[in-house]
Amino acid sequence: MIHALVNDGRYAQSDAASLATESATLFRVEGLSKRFGAVQALNNMSFSLRRGEVHVLFGENGAGKSTLINMIAGALQPDRGEMWLDAQPLTLRDVQDARRHGIAAMFQEFSLAPTLSVEENILLGAEPRWGIFIDLAERRQRVRAALSRFGFDLDLDIAVSRLSRAQQQMVEMAKALLTEPKLLILDEPTASLSEKETEALFELVDNLRQQGVSIIYITHRIKEIYRISDRITVMRDGQFIETVETAAVNEEQLVQLMTGRKFEAFYPEIANKPGARLLSLEGISSSDGSIHDIDLQVHAGEVVGLAGLVGCGKSEIGRAVFGLLPIGAGQVQVGGKPSMRPCPRSMLDRGLVYITSDRRNEGLMLLRPTRENITLPALHLGGLSRAGHWLRMGSERRTAKELGERMRVRPLALDGHVGRYSGGNQQKVLIAKALSRDTRVIIFDEPTVGIDVSARVEVYACIKALAEAGNAIVVISSDLPEVLNLSHRLYVVRDGRIVDHMEKAEINESRALHGFFGTQRPAHLESSHD
Repeated sequence: MIHALVNDGRYAQSDAASLATESATLFRVEGLSKRFGAVQALNNMSFSLRRGEVHVLFGENGAGKSTLINMIAGALQPDRGEMWLDAQPLTLRDVQDARRHGIAAMFQEFSLAPTLSVEENILLGAEPRWGIFIDLAERRQRVRAALSRFGFDLDLDIAVSRLSRAQQQMVEMAKALLTEPKLLILDEPTASLSEKETEALFELVDNLRQQGVSIIYITHRIKEIYRISDRITVMRDGQFIETVETAAVNEEQLVQLMTGRKFEAFYPEIANKPGARLLSLEGISSSDGSIHDIDLQVHAGEVVGLAGLVGCGKSEIGRAVFGLLPIGAGQVQVGGKPSMRPCPRSMLDRGLVYITSDRRNEGLMLLRPTRENITLPALHLGGLSRAGHWLRMGSERRTAKELGERMRVRPLALDGHVGRYSGGNQQKVLIAKALSRDTRVIIFDEPTVGIDVSARVEVYACIKALAEAGNAIVVISSDLPEVLNLSHRLYVVRDGRIVDHMEKAEINESRALHGFFGTQRPAHLESSHD
């Protein structure tokens, strides 16, 4: 009799705990699997999301995060497995069906109509109507009220194609939030935002959490994870690894869970043995006024960093050097030879290459094979063609294979479309492409944007190897720890001008930040390089 009572009590406690857990859980998946041809993208994945929490999905590129969130958002259907929302079984036919159930997503690749206005995009497909006609006055009022509530300052009538990427991101987020979701998916939402815009986003996320909205958040920036999340689910090779409370795990443990390997230092020690001056800018100003009176030098064997806030003009310096941004005054010298009007072809011929920050729109042909992407800049050279017209297919394939293996593109599919790769592998292909010609000066613009920790380590190892082989390296980055740790010398850019220059021994975060914001540094930190 006593034994029966004890068991009854246990069952009652277990049932109560189960009910409490069920009540706290908004959404869960069990055993989700998805295969694309020979690739098992997701395998028996399970995951749960509490009400009003920010839950980070963390893993290397190719871990299955994108496949999972595409299923949750209705863009993909699973091969196997189940989903529940509010303790009810959930089957989604498409993205619109997901939105009707209160699930909205803002993906890293935007779903905007570039020729339509901000106003038209935000309510596209959900326009208020007066009979068969769109109620234009009501639409404008709703959009204006939404942008005001979210703190987004945008011109309603401008075409989306004319907006910066950060502004397009605001449009995409407003579009998602107007559905008043229960569950919001944010995929790398700060990738193109300034520090101020990022903080505004975090405040918005905090407000949504307080209102009971559950958020699935994907980022490779570990600092963001600790700033914004309640829990973290780690994925690897399409599978669930572990869910942890953010406050209970440190950075080293998190990276070990993600990679399955012992934590390695992010930033390598790069030997500092500067040689001849290979790149010199003298009084460079752009025709559009985005940069002014830029003077800088880069020597063989050194890494020179350009740091500053998003939109400060640092990327424009790299683009002007390569001929993507017209120069209004000054000159560029490569290897001591001046150029008043640089263009990409002439810069490549001189041994200078610029690796864009926008790999998908500017750097790669996503629907073309890996082989073609890697060898494109060198096709007209003697090693790959006869008389610049007839392609040597065997040589092209060998070159692409060598460079792909050098950059550790995994798995290396020479005839597979580049668009099928993860972001980290796409970045490696982009760098391999830049190395397909003999280069002496290499400009990396945001070299690790949108890639995971392991891919970052490999990109940094590449930068180290190139510098120590005698190349002149420029690293343009909005990731301050990255540019501080990699640079032998550092230039700080603000409002299109160089406002500070630091030698290796002088480089520190405090001084860089004073340069970013134009604040006064203490007198004992002043140096002759200002």
